[in-house]
Amino acid sequence: MVDGTEMKDETKNYVTVAGIDCGTNSIRLKVSRVYGDTTVEDVVPRVLRVIRLGQDVDKTHRFADDALQRAYEAAREFAGILKEHPVDGLRFVATSATRDAENRKDFEDGIESILGVRPEVIPGTEEASLSFLGAIGSVPRTGLEAPYLVVDLGGGSTEMVMGGDGKSAPATSVQSAFSMNIGSVRMTERHLHTDPPTETEIAEASGDIDRHIDEAFEHIPAGKTRTIIGVSGSVTTMTALALGLKEYDHRSVDGVRVSYEDIFRVNNRFLRMTRAERSMYKTIHPGRIDVVGGGALIWNRILVKVSEAAQRDHGTPIDSFISSDHGLLDGIVLDYGTRLLKKK
Repeated sequence: MVDGTEMKDETKNYVTVAGIDCGTNSIRLKVSRVYGDTTVEDVVPRVLRVIRLGQDVDKTHRFADDALQRAYEAAREFAGILKEHPVDGLRFVATSATRDAENRKDFEDGIESILGVRPEVIPGTEEASLSFLGAIGSVPRTGLEAPYLVVDLGGGSTEMVMGGDGKSAPATSVQSAFSMNIGSVRMTERHLHTDPPTETEIAEASGDIDRHIDEAFEHIPAGKTRTIIGVSGSVTTMTALALGLKEYDHRSVDGVRVSYEDIFRVNNRFLRMTRAERSMYKTIHPGRIDVVGGGALIWNRILVKVSEAAQRDHGTPIDSFISSDHGLLDGIVLDYGTRLLKKK
């Protein structure tokens, strides 16, 4: 993390910061003004590029050369945007795939040579906390019952974060978090080899996912959950399909409540589609066509397991979730901007 040039106007109550979230499947940039009251105003709304940095990392534990080149190409594009929109600071965060790659120094060196900032490879627990901050800070909470469980379903890992109950602990504060080594890309590469996947492959993937969820539940009191908030491209893409959108619209999927019945119907259908069939839907980003089924399966299993835990804990199953188009990237920008403001 580096700070940019000193601000000339010492009286202004904001800083302009850029955040980059580089995950297993995509890389995203956002430039925002963060004010003293934690209000965030976008200067450059989210720019997303699917680069599949985590290509085969689950198997080889190394970044592929072509994956690195895709990352560098996106970084050069982002450098051009930042040249047009000077910032007081830039934070580049790398997550699951980079944590796992043995040649991550090559990636870090390449990015630093392009953007002038070295990627921070953050642990899953910090990723979870930032995702919670981004989601909770953006979702209208009126009518939502605490505790909130925020689930960030990525390409290589999936973070689960539980907030407080709003009584003994603030609903907006993280009480427990866990990062699972499962994601849409990882599960697809590990299990869903056939096009479309066979029922045997789906069953094996489901067992793998369930084992990770059970481990997460040893660290998170999932049974206390009253509201599930799902973030990430996998969740919002499936939400858009459940809503019947013909094209993806982030405003339509942000903050909407989706029933289990609707999401299960869509998830199960698209999981069992061929990639050619999925490509007919403009709602799905082309870079997600081959892995969206893996993401749908993970989302199914998390929703089922959390509802079962809630039923056991307080006798009330959960039958819907809140979709959020805000998460890790928003948390990066808000957290970084707030810390820079304190240094003024």
